[in-house]
Amino acid sequence: MLSAKYSKNVNARSVIRDLFEYSKARAAEIGADNVFDFSIGNPSVPPPEQITTEAVRLLSEMEPTAVHGYPSAEGIPAVRQAIAADLNRRFGESYSGKNIFMTIGAAAAVTCCIRALTDYGTGDEIITFAPYFPEYNVYAASAGVRLNVIPAEIDSFQIDFDALDRTVSPKTRGILINSPNNPSGAVYSEATVKKLAEFLRAKEKEYGHSIYIISDEPYREIVFKGFSVPYVAKFYDNTLTCYSYSKALSIPGERIGYVAFTERCEDADILLKVLAGAARDMAYVGVPALYQMVAGLCCGETADLSVYQRNKDVLYRGLIDAGYFCVEPGGTFYAFPRSLEPDATAFCERAKRFELVLVPGDGFGCKGHFRIAFCQPEEKVARSLEKFRLLAESYAK
Repeated sequence: MLSAKYSKNVNARSVIRDLFEYSKARAAEIGADNVFDFSIGNPSVPPPEQITTEAVRLLSEMEPTAVHGYPSAEGIPAVRQAIAADLNRRFGESYSGKNIFMTIGAAAAVTCCIRALTDYGTGDEIITFAPYFPEYNVYAASAGVRLNVIPAEIDSFQIDFDALDRTVSPKTRGILINSPNNPSGAVYSEATVKKLAEFLRAKEKEYGHSIYIISDEPYREIVFKGFSVPYVAKFYDNTLTCYSYSKALSIPGERIGYVAFTERCEDADILLKVLAGAARDMAYVGVPALYQMVAGLCCGETADLSVYQRNKDVLYRGLIDAGYFCVEPGGTFYAFPRSLEPDATAFCERAKRFELVLVPGDGFGCKGHFRIAFCQPEEKVARSLEKFRLLAESYAK
């Protein structure tokens, strides 16, 4: 007899995956050049040559049992030290290897943090802000905690502090933020981060226990001109920084990430072991050694991310000129305009008539919006503007 929990969801599918499959089927009918698939956020640039060079060198030069053997649960010490040194150089911090915990990408990093901060079935909660990455629901549910979602402030996608004040409670163990944000591309300003830090310090005193920030930062390096991404841990000691090399190095399939915390963090002396225990509870012990070592040798490097800047500039200006409202993305490779009718699902269905494959914002906790993943060839993004214009004009008839 199979699990009732998973069996009842056997036909449940991700909207994004469904749209991705639709675009492939449509491309087979009319040609891929004629389908503008903005559904899935897969990096569109190759990794730096150094990635392949280092992987080949390690495979050629290292003892096979070392490169393919079990790593330590916390991660390879030299890799963790290299990451700590890179963070110190870039952000003026004082990390050491003992402040870095290697994970299977940012998803595992965030899930480990949720589990490290909460106890299953006790009513503990994590707060996040819409629009948000929908997999957060899965991460929280697997930990047996409530994910409390604060509605979006849709004019800027900054934090609605009045709503946060009404929502936070003694059961709140963590605030999960994502900046630069998937799906909106919004970046929290330094003023927003400072205000959040001040707010949480006051609540920690009121409740008599720590409230951590879980800062989900896989898009940290994709930042556009005129914007900057504050390093949250500099403003709030109880910050768990979750990172993935998927976007910066264009290696999403390798699933390499980490959690970082400073010595100023409460319980820093045991946090590494608590995170390791959470990972073990998720049925993995240790991150594959080869690409741990590659990431350690390449941390601080990035793929050529300039295409995302160019795509953002062309797309954002084109959308505004065509009459859409869109908060300007400060980073990532996503834009999150308002749909031209209240029902974003209906809007995205109409978009298919123009061969535009777009994702409704409902799944991101923000109705009346749609996501565009513009990690596409530049010429295709430019050609899509005529389609967006025709879609907008269809609502004026």
